[in-house]
Formats: sequence, C-alpha cells, structure tokens
Amino acid sequence: MLRVGLTGGLGSGKSTVAGMFQELGAAVFSADEIGRELMEPRTAVFAAIVQVFGAGVLGADGRLDRKELARLAFEDGRVEELNAIVHPATIARQEELVRESGAAVVVVESALIFETLHGGDWRGRFDRMVLVAAPDAVKVERFVTRSGGGDGEGLRAEARRRLGRMIPDTVKRGECDFVIENGGTVEELRGEVAKVWRALVGGGVE
Repeated sequence: MLRVGLTGGLGSGKSTVAGMFQELGAAVFSADEIGRELMEPRTAVFAAIVQVFGAGVLGADGRLDRKELARLAFEDGRVEELNAIVHPATIARQEELVRESGAAVVVVESALIFETLHGGDWRGRFDRMVLVAAPDAVKVERFVTRSGGGDGEGLRAEARRRLGRMIPDTVKRGECDFVIENGGTVEELRGEVAKVWRALVGGGVE
C-alpha cells in the first residue's frame, strides 16, 4: 500500500485533485469530511468542543453552528484550541480508514498536514507527499466564489486571514515529493495529476 498525503492551502483546488486521483484508481479520504463526521452530536469531539467553547456554538437543531465556531476560531484567535480537539481524533480516524481500505494507493486529502505535525515528520504517516499550489490571489478569489460571493471584500479579508495562519507554499514545496500547479485550466490540471499518478504507481519521480 502506498500512502499519499495530498495538501494545499485554502482555495488551492486540492479537493478537485483528490477527485481526479480517485478517478485514476486511488482510495481517497478527506480530512474535512472525517472531521465533520466526528463533530456530529453524541461524539466525544462534539462534547469536547461544547465544553471548551460553550453552548453558544450550538444551533437550534442541537448541532454545532459551524459559522459561529469558525468565527470564534479564526476571528477570536482560538483556532489552536479547536485544532487541539479535532485534529488528533481526525488523524486517528484517517489512519484507521487507510488500514481498512486495502487499496494499492490511498490518498488522504488535508489542508493542514504540515500544520498538525508540530515539528514532526510526515513520513511516519505517509510514503509520498503531494502539494497542490496556486497563487494566493487565485486562492482568495476561489474562496470568494465558493462562499457565494456575497460580501466580496469581507470574504477576501477572511481568506487572507486564513491563509496567513497556514504554512506558505514556498515552505511546503521543499518538503513535498510532488507539486501540482493549479493556476490554469481544468484540463491542464488533469494533465498534471496524470503525470504525478504515473510517477506514484511507477515508484519514481518525474
């Protein structure tokens, strides 16, 4: 089994790349999706979040109000508190799913692989690391579009704030086996992904 970490900043297009790898035959797991499942009511993560952040993060339906939680995390500077609750459980679940998959190539998509290492080495979790990179200006506009484009300037400020909390691509590039540039068309991206896939399954680096 080849374990591949797929990372990239907000708006980089890593989810699109993950889908392309899945089409090529990889088993793909999303850290965001796993995290969302672990944050549902009656889970240990849910209980810990409510205990730390208070009942104000609960919506009328008894589930977490994700917008309010994001506001507390990013605007009030409490993102490390949230990450300390969610990340260990998410990583443990990722590793469990990877073991159970039985696939020849497993891709774990996560924006914060390097940020969750805290000075550690990713090689304990992955055999190869792939970075999806794009200019920050492109990432910001993708975030605005994905968010519905309402308050454009407010969303741009939010995107820049979130990107500022991530390790920049300039640092990640030197740590990764492959870098997929995603500043062009979908077809260009598909070609880049296919090239990396051939290198992964062939065991080499193109």
